[in-house]
Amino acid sequence: MYRISKEFHFSASHQLGHLPQDHQCARLHGHNYIVVVELAAPALNADGFVRDYHELAALKHYIDTCFDHRHLNDVLDGPSTAENLARHFFDWCRERWSEVAAVRVSETPKTWAEYRP
Repeated sequence: MYRISKEFHFSASHQLGHLPQDHQCARLHGHNYIVVVELAAPALNADGFVRDYHELAALKHYIDTCFDHRHLNDVLDGPSTAENLARHFFDWCRERWSEVAAVRVSETPKTWAEYRP
């Protein structure tokens, strides 16, 4: 299996208001997010790629337009957790590229959430 990945960055605020009031994530705060999309294929295409990285520019445009410097509670349905972001980006990417295997989202340098069916 061949695997490729590409990393994207954005900054956004969110608030997990369903958590107890004394939980730090219940307060309004922000993160510098990292999104990594992974694509996989058992064979390479005629150009020798799983998929041309240039084609993934659509994800950058989507992130820049809809997520960067936004309040995620206004963008997502459901809690604006890293786990839900990973699933959201996975579904968005999978509609466009059949090779999408997983999406990882980081809120901090030490934490990652991944959605992989």
